[in-house]
Amino acid sequence: MRLVVGVDGSESSLRAVDWAADNAALRRTPLRLVYASLWERYEGASLGRDADRPSEQVMAEDIVATAERRAHRRQPDVHVSTDVLPEEPEQALVRESHSALAVVLGHRGRGTVAEAVLGSVGVTLAEHAHCPVVVLRGGHDDRALPGNPGRIVLGVDEKPAGSAALRFAAEEAGLRGVPLEAVHVSRHGVTGTLLGSGERESDAALALDEALRDVPIGLEVLRRTVSGRPRDALLAASSDAALLVVGARHRPGRFGPHLGRVVHGVLHHAACPVAVVPELS
Repeated sequence: MRLVVGVDGSESSLRAVDWAADNAALRRTPLRLVYASLWERYEGASLGRDADRPSEQVMAEDIVATAERRAHRRQPDVHVSTDVLPEEPEQALVRESHSALAVVLGHRGRGTVAEAVLGSVGVTLAEHAHCPVVVLRGGHDDRALPGNPGRIVLGVDEKPAGSAALRFAAEEAGLRGVPLEAVHVSRHGVTGTLLGSGERESDAALALDEALRDVPIGLEVLRRTVSGRPRDALLAASSDAALLVVGARHRPGRFGPHLGRVVHGVLHHAACPVAVVPELS
């Protein structure tokens, strides 16, 4: 399987290429760069002209060629392929997710309108993808490389052990050689404070232990229980994290919004890259 990046020529999407190239090198897996050509209509401006070819085709080819050069400079040993798909980006990337380890996106496009469109693509993809979706939020060093001091933060809910989000977060932490911090949030009390009630603290600790029982041996795990709003707690944890991982529940066979407030909140406001992992059971 391979990592897939949705590119649109923006600097944000090129940062996504950097992140994905690093991650592909860690995983020793190919990298696929995809441009959905109908994105062009939202900009109305091409990057080049050719008398024999439509301007949008020239632009699309220039975008994927630039992204490919960027990936090769970043990680010369990673195998890179490219494709231009004549369809809406949401449809193209959801289909790509069937055979991808993860789909990676920047969080801003080329211009104000494109930013809104790309944001919509990211949310729609997170709702319907069949693999993890990584959105490159944050402005600090988000390199997916060993030695990056940031930890992997996992938002833990009431799902039993063995969740897809836990597996993805543990794998990322193991590949990078960094700790996994599991954050369980109780809605009781004041945001960001340690649980005050001994009974609640004990229940939260037990829930966290149950969720983490399948963590690989040897992986450093930091357990944290806090009270307040889950969205606020995870946004605070993202301030010095390398990656924030959250699970998203899908309802097979139904088409419509599936993301809750917490996932929406971190996708739009986190200070680091966010991975939304579908729980397809």
